[in-house]
Amino acid sequence: MAVPCYLGWDFSTQQLKVIAIDEQLRVIYEDNVHFDKDLPEFKTQGGVYIHSDRLTITSPVLMWVKALDLILEKMKSSGFNFSQVRALSGAGQQHGSVYWKKGSVQILKNASSKLPLHQSLKACFSVSNSPIWMDSSTASQCSALEKAVGGAQHLASITGSRAYERFTGNQIAKIYSQNPEVYMETERISLVSSFAASLFLGAYAPIDYSDGSGMNLLQIWKKVWSVSCLDACAPGLEEKLGCPVPSHSVLGPISPYYSQRYGFSPDCKIVAFTGDNPASLAGMRLQEGDIAISLGTSDTLFLWIQEPTPALEGHILCNPVDSQTYMALLCFKNGSLMRERIRDDCASGSWDEFSKALSSTVAGNNGNLGFYFDVMEITPEAVGIHRFNGDNQKVSDFPKEVEIRALIEGQFMAKRIHAEKLGYKVSLVAEMNVSLADVVKLAPEPKLAVTPTAGAEEIYCPLLKRYAELEQKVVCNPASSCLAK
Repeated sequence: MAVPCYLGWDFSTQQLKVIAIDEQLRVIYEDNVHFDKDLPEFKTQGGVYIHSDRLTITSPVLMWVKALDLILEKMKSSGFNFSQVRALSGAGQQHGSVYWKKGSVQILKNASSKLPLHQSLKACFSVSNSPIWMDSSTASQCSALEKAVGGAQHLASITGSRAYERFTGNQIAKIYSQNPEVYMETERISLVSSFAASLFLGAYAPIDYSDGSGMNLLQIWKKVWSVSCLDACAPGLEEKLGCPVPSHSVLGPISPYYSQRYGFSPDCKIVAFTGDNPASLAGMRLQEGDIAISLGTSDTLFLWIQEPTPALEGHILCNPVDSQTYMALLCFKNGSLMRERIRDDCASGSWDEFSKALSSTVAGNNGNLGFYFDVMEITPEAVGIHRFNGDNQKVSDFPKEVEIRALIEGQFMAKRIHAEKLGYKVSLVAEMNVSLADVVKLAPEPKLAVTPTAGAEEIYCPLLKRYAELEQKVVCNPASSCLAK
């Protein structure tokens, strides 16, 4: 008898990944298809096409379908036993959208198991190159949406975010504005996540609440489409989107195509796919009061939150694990590149020297505070290097070791301040009966790496207040210069 297992898929920007786990959450198989390397016929760079205006960025839909064909054939060749798969789900890059032509659902439903799926679906998409999260070509649509609903803050209060160029509603509005005939011949609009689920389901999969929160279209409190937002973007949009569902919904059994071609059990269940950021919250097993921070080219902070307060900065999304709660997401553009620049300038390019310099200074940095934005920051909207001494006077430079601590302390104080603006409360302890916790209890527990230094709260609470006040001095506005100093 085959040992039961479960498949997880990740339709990301640069590759398609698959992982199989058993009932003890042990990884028993993993593989990937790298779009540039393994599918060179699509001629993508980093999985995308950057158009001549440098603002429009898309990915070919059929590349994603062909990647699925390729990875399933690799699994088949390796001897993977598809009949043991009880259920599958996955994640997709957030905000990207796929446009199905009228009549495509019948082609999807009746795809011949004798052909790779991409051959059956090659004429199914009214937009062959999907707009994705890297696109920033919809500034006019964003302005129009905010105006239509009563301003940026009101839009954030409805959908969890002010209008963002990468968000799906604004991308749909652009397509309707520029190519109304293409929009009219579209019968269903999917997110990348629900598109991927549709491929396995053999029918149009619904958009889940959590990924749907990244569209500027979902009323996040009632979990229904906002009529005012829909009407501002395009006519007849609700019908093209379908009804959203909880992120953990079981959508139905796998399409017969996969049973016939690969040997999947007809009883294999498809669970709703979601966005990559919500999936990260679930995968890291966050619960209320937890914060996760990803330190990369951009730093990303996400957290589980009970009573959010949507703001002009950051995003509030429906929680993928618990539909009654929320997750907050903040992105800071000046991340690792900024830290590396200060390392190079102040520590001879050595992280060891950087760490020694940091250790040589006291917590709180004797009141010296710094804001380090090589490029225009998202949170807050500011640019330049701004240094302040303990008397809140602006200074031109710091000693190297003070510069290093000012950078690190400043970046992390900013994360706490802006998380609190979205409703996060520090030191909250909650015992919650969340079903995900029961599912993942067999997985290894996280290892405690560090604990706060004794006395840190007394040092940093006053600094946090000063940092927040000084931040207002460096935020860009029409009356101030945004030049680096």
